[in-house]
Amino acid sequence: MNETIASTKVSFEFFPPKSEEMEKTLWASIERLAVLSPRFVSVTYGADGSTRERTHAAVARILKETPLTAAPHLTCVGASKGEIDDIARDYWDMGVRHLVALRGDPPRPMAANQAANEAGNGPGNGQYAPHPDGYAYAADLVAGLKKVADFDVSVAAYPEVHPEARNATVDLDNLKRKIDAGASRAITQFFFDVDMYLRFRDRCARHRIETAIVPGILPITRFPQLQRFAAQCGATVPTWLHERFQGLDDDPETRRLIAASVAIEQVRQLQKEGIEEFHFYTLNRSELTYAICHALGVRAQQAAA
Repeated sequence: MNETIASTKVSFEFFPPKSEEMEKTLWASIERLAVLSPRFVSVTYGADGSTRERTHAAVARILKETPLTAAPHLTCVGASKGEIDDIARDYWDMGVRHLVALRGDPPRPMAANQAANEAGNGPGNGQYAPHPDGYAYAADLVAGLKKVADFDVSVAAYPEVHPEARNATVDLDNLKRKIDAGASRAITQFFFDVDMYLRFRDRCARHRIETAIVPGILPITRFPQLQRFAAQCGATVPTWLHERFQGLDDDPETRRLIAASVAIEQVRQLQKEGIEEFHFYTLNRSELTYAICHALGVRAQQAAA
């Protein structure tokens, strides 16, 4: 077990705050999780690219005030190739060396769930159409970013198939194009069925996708919120998970204990299958993610005296 603990790597996802209170929560979470020495921390761009300036500001502060590797998200939505290339050059000049490249989704109607939009989860309610002068899809974006500079690029993968893909084979073809364009790893949408992820990993291998398929882990802070996220991105919420949270609407303490046990059980099963790297969707909260990482052997690094 000590060998497994020593090799486990983690990364964390945050979304840019839109209020002073949310900013305090974000920075408290970053400080709490920074001691776990994550491989990188990503900052979302909003599902429709709507948080560009706030993403930039959060990344700049991470670089200035922490030793963390910041990995801002970039999408194809709402910008020309020239604009995206300029953003990428600005990031490189700031010291950013890692990006998360996504197609992105069309803007949501104003009444759509704002939390999901801020967190970068799930497709928009409109139909995607490439910018006339932009990168059409994520594979094009990856190729363009690699021409700007030698970025380490992560991309998205979908164990349950992207909601807009015609079928699983088409979805895998698209993932392979992203990897062949220069992406270093794929980070999956969140899931709860470990066997489903393992089958997806096997399909990737048969499809000659030869890169890390990093599991995306979502600690469950609020079950109704999870259900909304799952509906938007096509993820399955198993019956057993519904049953574990049933009757706990007014019992946050028990919910937290259940949520931690679910994630720990999920990651331990993946570790037994040889998975050594995990990406946590924190929703800007540190408590559950920190507890899960600690239980899995990812220990805080003591600062030098």
